[in-house]
Amino acid sequence: MTKTRRQHRIVELLGTGAVHSQSDLVALLAAEGITATQATVSRDLDELGAIKVRAAAGSSVYAVPELPFARRGGGDHLQRILTDWAVSIDASANIVVVRTPPGSAHVVGSALDQAGMSGVLGNVCGDDTILVVSAESDGGATLAGRLRALAGLDDRTRSEIE
Repeated sequence: MTKTRRQHRIVELLGTGAVHSQSDLVALLAAEGITATQATVSRDLDELGAIKVRAAAGSSVYAVPELPFARRGGGDHLQRILTDWAVSIDASANIVVVRTPPGSAHVVGSALDQAGMSGVLGNVCGDDTILVVSAESDGGATLAGRLRALAGLDDRTRSEIE
């Protein structure tokens, strides 16, 4: 089996079930007749951009923020990610704070990087919080408004959450 096919199957497995460890993934592949070592699976996960996120039950599972063959990287992708993962978006001066469910900040941070939004210098992700730095010294509020609009979090919805 080619590397591309193996990686495609890994993406499918991660999208259809909870994979908690690399050894679980090796076993799932082996059950389908695909031979791969833990080291190979580790490299594949890294190349696919897979990350560990917290599942609803609190356990960690592997996830691929986007399918490699469907990468869009633009506003559509960012809008989908923000709609799915952003809980709140607030600003202070040139900083925007995006809150996500625990273990999900890197999904949103990666989508922000790939979107290449104008006016964004970069972001730093924690477990459930992303700090997005605006290029303008007072541009945080404007940038937060743009991100809230993409996420579908208008002020009414945001105040209801708080």
